[in-house]
Amino acid sequence: MDELFTFQRGDAPLLVSIPHLGHAIPSDLRHLYTDEALTFVDTDWHLDRLYDFVSSQLGATLLGAKVSRYVIDLNRPPNDESLYPGQTTTGLCPTETFRGDLVYRAGCEPDASEKQRRVARYWQPYHDALRAELARLRERHAHVLLWEAHSIASVLPRLFDGKLPDLNLGTQDGRTAAPALQAAVESAASSGPYTWIANGRFKGGYITRHFGSPGEGVHAIQLEMCQSTYMNERFPFAYELERAASVQPVLRRMFDNALAALITL
Repeated sequence: MDELFTFQRGDAPLLVSIPHLGHAIPSDLRHLYTDEALTFVDTDWHLDRLYDFVSSQLGATLLGAKVSRYVIDLNRPPNDESLYPGQTTTGLCPTETFRGDLVYRAGCEPDASEKQRRVARYWQPYHDALRAELARLRERHAHVLLWEAHSIASVLPRLFDGKLPDLNLGTQDGRTAAPALQAAVESAASSGPYTWIANGRFKGGYITRHFGSPGEGVHAIQLEMCQSTYMNERFPFAYELERAASVQPVLRRMFDNALAALITL
């Protein structure tokens, strides 16, 4: 499944998942998409680069999708149920961008059968890899942390009012991670110059909610970062070295605090 995701295995009790990293669309589907969609504006750009230290310095496992969320959103339920009822969001196979632009050319939207084909072809292998790696790490550690790494444009009027906080932590209102673990990560978030919130607009997507089970030793935390903290939010979405160098120490403190907290559970 090398064409579907990148996978760097480590032995620390930490798995970093980046399900929206990809910007590949299979050649047999590419003609279905609008020119706007093919800019991949809603990609979680460069997070593999921003988080590269977790494997090299912390010994963590790093899993990153290659397929675009416009093919299928790996962080949505396979039945396409909304995780935020009553709020504007995108679905399992998005037909609009976060800004409301069309993803597909007229008449080219996937039907129910095509959606299920994509679940089997693209969604299921990523989730199988997550499940298998978490099981492997749990054989070695009493508690492990699944860190869901995401990023988003800081201002998207269609989805939320005003500007998002820089760092948006989600644990489904405390259900997916032990309180001590969440508190340790929040302490690190507050140590830097960035605005932050826990369980605000983003409470954790499907992966966080599905795999996070503190009672079974698997804790899950989602971090939705404003892209303005490490990159240019305008096309061609360039990585900004100085911004990234400023936020990476805060990320490192989050992981250091989290790993220390895991030992005490």
